[in-house]
Amino acid sequence: MTPPQRRRRQPLPPPPPAPVPPPESPEDGEKQPERLYTITGPDGERAPLDLVTLIVACAEPSSSATPEQTVVLRMCAAPLSVAEVSAYLGLPFSVVTVLLTEMLAAELVQARAPIVRQKLPDRSLLEAVMHGLQRL
Repeated sequence: MTPPQRRRRQPLPPPPPAPVPPPESPEDGEKQPERLYTITGPDGERAPLDLVTLIVACAEPSSSATPEQTVVLRMCAAPLSVAEVSAYLGLPFSVVTVLLTEMLAAELVQARAPIVRQKLPDRSLLEAVMHGLQRL
């Protein structure tokens, strides 16, 4: 007696593409997402912030702070780069730059230059020190 043979499954046909629903007009009870210009306010001068500029909170969030400012102040208790703040908030770099410029003007945060690695000392200086120590 031989064991029954297994049959291979046939691949399923791909499902038909789902139709894209037409854009709906906002009704009274639905809340639409806010536009980025409502978060940033009027576009004025921006602070010279780079992607690697470190942001550190200087104050606790006040009751009058916007939700975005409150989140930034809580996140930046330890230094964070502008790129990290932008990624955590899920906002474009330009929007975060305007938001941080307002916060810098209000002295809620500080901007620090990124920590740069120091250059290695000159090889000839190291050799001179090594020879001087060997003579001792």
